[in-house]
Amino acid sequence: MNTIGLGNALVDVLLRLETDEVLREIGMRKGAMDMIDRDQMIAIRTAQEHLPRTRTPGGSVCNTMRAMSYLGASSGFIGKIGDDAVGEFYKDAIEKAGVTPHLIRTEGVSGSCTVLISPDGERTMGTFLGPGPTIMPEEITEEMLSPYQCIYIEGYLLVNEPLVRSTMEKARRLGLKVALDLSNFNIVNTFKGMLEDIIPKYVDILFANESEAEAYTGQKAAEAVRTLSEQVEVSLVTLGREGALIGSHGQFYSVPAEGGKPVDTTGAGDNFAAGFLYGQSVGASFVRSARIGSILAGYVIDVVGPQIPDDKWEQIKLKVKGILA
Repeated sequence: MNTIGLGNALVDVLLRLETDEVLREIGMRKGAMDMIDRDQMIAIRTAQEHLPRTRTPGGSVCNTMRAMSYLGASSGFIGKIGDDAVGEFYKDAIEKAGVTPHLIRTEGVSGSCTVLISPDGERTMGTFLGPGPTIMPEEITEEMLSPYQCIYIEGYLLVNEPLVRSTMEKARRLGLKVALDLSNFNIVNTFKGMLEDIIPKYVDILFANESEAEAYTGQKAAEAVRTLSEQVEVSLVTLGREGALIGSHGQFYSVPAEGGKPVDTTGAGDNFAAGFLYGQSVGASFVRSARIGSILAGYVIDVVGPQIPDDKWEQIKLKVKGILA
């Protein structure tokens, strides 16, 4: 099952904070994901110039596609970038990771996400979306989608309702499975009416964390996974260190978490989705697929940022082989 992702093309700039004081200064709530404009993005970075930083291609769906590619899956990514050096860096980096880029270019500044990592590992994100949300439905062609068997879409794109609906319709018409990640409880609260319509209509695989699942169903995780599984083929609710719950056709399973105390939780959900979708791409059961997801999430919480270091992939592949054996 080849998988193509549709999401915001963002370069992640990761900053490690010495204290949480900075968050108060710039008026950001710890643990939140706030949309910021270009001027705010520059102000945050300027105020933190002395801090160590790393720059990586990001956006949650792109993180998932890259991890799938490292596992050996065939993956592609659709996003929109500006005509700047940041956009060029983005394209080169995802190609290097083995992901086929289907990037739509426009004039202007590419999007970026500034991730402020507190001393306790909690992340606060200021996201400047750039041209990401301005993808037009007609820019996603059947030619882009038809080589793939599954499309994975991030909830952050729900701001562009015509794009999401049109792409899901096209994908279903072409016989692709549709996977959706709810992305953030604020997104769920804002677009709940739309989600209640499109999830039962188009979605086959639904990913949510506890707070997103509760925002959508009004229920705690164990009940939420049941409610969600009545609307989709398979629902997955991740519970952090408690692992994950899976529901499908009246069957329910739980999978334990892997890894130790988190250094930084950035990218845990993205990598869990990558492991699960990879498992599905090679015909594994839901439980084995989710166990692969847990392995990847366990590795990524051990480092700063949403990507697993290159030197870890050989041992990950051995563990995955063991699960699939």
